[in-house]
Amino acid sequence: MYVLTGPDGRPYTSLTPGRYGGHRRGRLYGRLDCPSALRAIARGGYVSDRVFFADRTTAQAAGYRPCAVCLPQEYARWKRERGNET
Repeated sequence: MYVLTGPDGRPYTSLTPGRYGGHRRGRLYGRLDCPSALRAIARGGYVSDRVFFADRTTAQAAGYRPCAVCLPQEYARWKRERGNET
């Protein structure tokens, strides 16, 4: 069993692992092989605030933003769209 985060930000159990990992305090998500996340984990940080998502849509619905390192195009789009908000 895996624990994923749903669009409402609440954890739920799943038979399938998440495809994206996130950082609860930073409110960001990215690929499971993200170099930035892997460095943070190797230093001993990040793990206690780690969450997992089934897909990008769920991560975004839960209020997480794309990682600038491993998802640069999605991050740029998110940043552009956010800049248009007032």
